[in-house]
Amino acid sequence: MPTPPRTTRRPAPSRRPGTPRRPRWGMRVATTLSVLVLGAGGIGHAVMTSLDTGIGRVDPFKDMKNRPAAGHGLNLLLVGTDGRDKITEEERQKYRLGGEPCHCTDTIMLVHLSADGGRASVVSVPRDSYAELPEHTDALTGKRHEPHSVKLNAAYAEGGPHLTVSTVERMTGVKISHYLEVDFTSFMKTVDALGGVEICTPRALKDKYTGLDLAPGTHSMNGGQALQYVRSRHIDGAADLGRMQRQQRFLAALIDRATSSGVLLNPVRFKEVSSTLLASVRADAGFGTEQLLALNEAMRGFSPSSSEFTSVPLAGDGVAVKGVGSTVKWDPVKSRELFRALREDRPLTAPHAPADAKPESTPDQEPEPGPGRESDSGHKPPEHGGPATAGESAEPVEPAASAKPVDVKPQDIRVQVYNGTRTDGLGKLVDDALHAAGFHTTRTPLNSDGPDLRRTVVMYDPRWDLSAKSLAAALPGSELRAVKQQGATLKVMAGADFTAVTPVRAQEAPKGRFGAMTGDQVVCP
Repeated sequence: MPTPPRTTRRPAPSRRPGTPRRPRWGMRVATTLSVLVLGAGGIGHAVMTSLDTGIGRVDPFKDMKNRPAAGHGLNLLLVGTDGRDKITEEERQKYRLGGEPCHCTDTIMLVHLSADGGRASVVSVPRDSYAELPEHTDALTGKRHEPHSVKLNAAYAEGGPHLTVSTVERMTGVKISHYLEVDFTSFMKTVDALGGVEICTPRALKDKYTGLDLAPGTHSMNGGQALQYVRSRHIDGAADLGRMQRQQRFLAALIDRATSSGVLLNPVRFKEVSSTLLASVRADAGFGTEQLLALNEAMRGFSPSSSEFTSVPLAGDGVAVKGVGSTVKWDPVKSRELFRALREDRPLTAPHAPADAKPESTPDQEPEPGPGRESDSGHKPPEHGGPATAGESAEPVEPAASAKPVDVKPQDIRVQVYNGTRTDGLGKLVDDALHAAGFHTTRTPLNSDGPDLRRTVVMYDPRWDLSAKSLAAALPGSELRAVKQQGATLKVMAGADFTAVTPVRAQEAPKGRFGAMTGDQVVCP
């Protein structure tokens, strides 16, 4: 966070070589004004003397060498641990917080605050990222480790905040200015101190492991419910990547709540929320009262669009590490450009792609052999969900804004259509309708050799369950049927109940460079 000049209570130390310069004089004046406001509220002394004492201190930068050069702006490494020693038994039962903690980082986010204090960029870092740890001493056991490969969240388990910071800096080339560690308790208390947050979801979210059970719509959540929301990773096949998206939505909602509820303008409320947050967090020695005051002042002009969110771009294939399991690897080109943008203090939401980024491609498999005979043909190709004139080709069209929101873009879903009835031309009718709705159909529908189907069936490999649900949404009333090892191509067995294809669209708003979205695109409308 921007570091304001120290008050006359103690002299300001000289700036150490390699540390970022102080913010411009306007920020210094703003910070001074915030102190005056707190003093006018009768709590200035209480804030200045009590908040620092509640922070648990760590030294993640001790004896660190060969650190990256400081860029423009400041970078906060925010980690969420699964610490639950302060959770009450009632909270354990209600929010399903049982089990043993892994003493690792459950969440890792790199938060960049621009040099002018007007923009916050949040980059989610997958905890399963492939990482190579240097030789080090285990923080818990004292055992000396040789260099080895791990999932990134294991850096905390083996070497605590120090190894976590050094590993992230080495992987990103971004110099960390401050370190903030939040556990389950501080998370819940902070949300409650703000009066809860509002989360909206276009589809049902249910996770039996965390107890999350949300119907489509808008929900006001307390701290425990919000914790269920950001912890859930068994909702769909997206697993940890889907969870990161929900964490970004939550953080955008939290910023919206803080900036719209008057907390930042009310000295008493600001002290209350700050005290609650700091009472159960751990931070580096340089993060304290003055940084909070500077952040408070900077965020007074914030709106949801002042924040932007993205995740580290990933390569297509992960890496299996012996004794560790499957990890995810970063896209070497896109991730390098992303972290360069952070160092150079550039916004991540520019509408164009970086020049050195490789375009993502949709798998283009040949139609898989299926339970079919000769190619199906017959009826005229339909328009978007309806019949068309003879001889026309049904090109994919942009779905209307009222189209049903789904998780996966139709263009990314490969479909082989079968005629599951004796009605001549039904396979072509369905293939054309799905193609017109944007789905990547094979354009060579086949006939099924099985019994006539009254109900349309969508057959899918369980690994592509999100694609299957998105396709089924376009075929109301269809049955989802999982088939292990079927592969990426989904199969539609058209039944006698088929009438038309319902328009669908990916639920995410258009994204800019690096897939980044501003806070106003992810909070509730």
